[in-house]
Amino acid sequence: MSAIRQRLTAMHRSGHRRRIHDLRDEGELAEGDPRDAAVLIAVTERRENPGVLLIERPAKMRNHGGQVAFPGGAIDPGETPVQAALREAHEEIALPLSAVHVIGTTDIFNSASGYSITPVLATVSPNLHLRANPAEVDEWFEVPLSFVLDPANHKENHIHWKGRDRSFIDMEWDGHRIWGVTGAILANLSKRLHWQAAAR
Repeated sequence: MSAIRQRLTAMHRSGHRRRIHDLRDEGELAEGDPRDAAVLIAVTERRENPGVLLIERPAKMRNHGGQVAFPGGAIDPGETPVQAALREAHEEIALPLSAVHVIGTTDIFNSASGYSITPVLATVSPNLHLRANPAEVDEWFEVPLSFVLDPANHKENHIHWKGRDRSFIDMEWDGHRIWGVTGAILANLSKRLHWQAAAR
C-alpha cells in the first residue's frame, strides 16, 4: 500500500468517527424527491504533492455547462455509489478501474438542483494517460490536494437564488474556478480529514 493511500485511509477512518455539525448541504433548496448520484474524489498516489482529478464540463452543456466537477453522475438501477462513481470516471476520462483503490464513501451532499450525491474517496496511480470524453468533458486537470483541503482557500460567497440567499464555497486555481457542489464536497472532506493540521 502506498504511503498516501495508507495515510488517507487512516484519516478517513478516524475522521468519520467524529460528529460534525456544520457540514455544508443544500437539500432545503431542492424541489421534489432527490435523485441519487455519486462522484469520485480521485487522489493521485504521488509522494510529493498528491493531487485530485477534476474535470471541466463543456460550455455547451444544458446543465452545469463550463463548471468544474468531479467525475461522476447519476446512479443506475442496481448500482452502488462506488460502482456508479467508477463507471462514470471510466466513461468521462477513461480512468482504468485497475488503477483505482477505493478508500470509502464520505458525507452525502444534497444539492440545490435535486441530487443526493455520495462522494467516493479513492487513490489512483499517478501519471495516467487519461482521455476526456468530448461529449461530457472539455478537459481534465489535477489540483493539489493540499490546496483544495486548506480551509484558508475556501472563500465563502453568496448569491440570491430562487428567492433565497445561497452561500457557496469558491476557490480559484490555475485559471479554474472550483465552486458550488464541488467546492462544498471538498470543504466537507476537509473537515473530516484535517489534512492541513496533520501536515504541520
